[in-house]
Amino acid sequence: MPLYEFKCGTCGVFDVWRSLAESDQPATCPTCQTIGKRIFSAPAVSLSGSLPLRGGSEPDLIKKQQEPQQPKFQSQACGRPWMLNH
Repeated sequence: MPLYEFKCGTCGVFDVWRSLAESDQPATCPTCQTIGKRIFSAPAVSLSGSLPLRGGSEPDLIKKQQEPQQPKFQSQACGRPWMLNH
């Protein structure tokens, strides 16, 4: 069930858990019982997926054991390099 934000004219912003079928219906303010209007805000999205975000720490340094070897390129014997294995 998603969490929707509503705004009451006297009390301010309040949140209500609702099903998708009830998303367009107005909600009553929990303090003064007046009808609030739904407001749209940006969704809370975690960029790291299921991993928790690391806060305030420096990244770990990893030392390379050896330099990577340069790839060895082979020249084409035929005059058509776009036609591989033909």
